[in-house]
Amino acid sequence: MKTWIARWKNRLGQAGWLEWEVLAAMLVVCAGAWLFIALAAWVRDEGTHELELSFMRSLRTPEDPHVPIGPFWIAEVMRDFTALGGAVVVIMLSLLVIIYLALRRRWTRVVLLVVTVAGGYALSNGLKNVIDRPRPDIVPHLTHVSSASFPSGHSMMASIVYITLGALLAQAAERRREKVFFLTVAFLLSGIIGFSRVYLGVHFPTDVLAGWCAGTVWAFGCWLVARWSRARREAARAAP
Repeated sequence: MKTWIARWKNRLGQAGWLEWEVLAAMLVVCAGAWLFIALAAWVRDEGTHELELSFMRSLRTPEDPHVPIGPFWIAEVMRDFTALGGAVVVIMLSLLVIIYLALRRRWTRVVLLVVTVAGGYALSNGLKNVIDRPRPDIVPHLTHVSSASFPSGHSMMASIVYITLGALLAQAAERRREKVFFLTVAFLLSGIIGFSRVYLGVHFPTDVLAGWCAGTVWAFGCWLVARWSRARREAARAAP
């Protein structure tokens, strides 16, 4: 046992930035998958239902549930934020980046982005259809919705697209603080978009948490597959 621990200490001590990135991504995938499964179980058993209803009521004025708390303009701001996770914005942004990468002949990254976004949409719709949770009706909706509630598609696709784009920008950045900046902005965007869905009354908090988990797991999982594929190609080219 001591020999095994010493071997791993030695490996971690010799690990570079890439090795730590891969390890962190694997931990995120495992933790996110576990949390998503736990959230799905809580939703099925309605273990957090009353707490969620209470939280959603607290975001509206007691006198009129149609009026959200905060300044009069906050609802419009939240609709603007929620649009950043909508299908039109996400697909258009992804297409623009794909076209740019194609012009640069970065075909590996083109494939990564196409598979990540298209697969994310398929996974989101599949999870919604399987779990089939109704939308919350405790407060009036402040934006139009039509699909099932769990997981939040806006939160999930925002996590997938913005984290993937943040990772691509971080790879292109030279300094570590720039890498941290891009990834931090990506997580902040997905966080704000998710909160806007609860504020507008169209999702339970657990829907958003599950969307963040599923989207992050899918984005990091696709990145890990891409890194593994790249490492195999580099090893094959280096072989005699």
